Amino acid sequence: MAAAAVLAPLAVHAAPVPSQMIEQQAAKLQWLDKVTARTSTFAIKVGETKAMGSLRITLRACRENPPIETPESAAFLEVVEIKPGEQAEQAFSGWMFASSPALSAMENPIYDVWVLGCEQ
Repeated sequence: MAAAAVLAPLAVHAAPVPSQMIEQQAAKLQWLDKVTARTSTFAIKVGETKAMGSLRITLRACRENPPIETPESAAFLEVVEIKPGEQAEQAFSGWMFASSPALSAMENPIYDVWVLGCEQ
């Protein structure tokens, strides 16, 4: 019971729940090829799939905090890696937060993808 009393105040400062955020129509993402050190910043619309290297990145949702809240953007991404001669493999599926890219990062030895923000 003492632990609950200590943890209760922490819940007030938790990250926003994406369902309580404002829905946007697109996201700005950044992609890194770790082998070539090539980066690219691109916009992607909800429902759209972009090919970056062997990755196929699909944006399912992008949400941001209301203007009166601390700035935060979150995007729900599905990332599939297609290697020649192999079956497509899911590399990531979930929410990524712009302010905390390491919180929910895609684990891949060659590529990194992260959210910069949402767009109209």
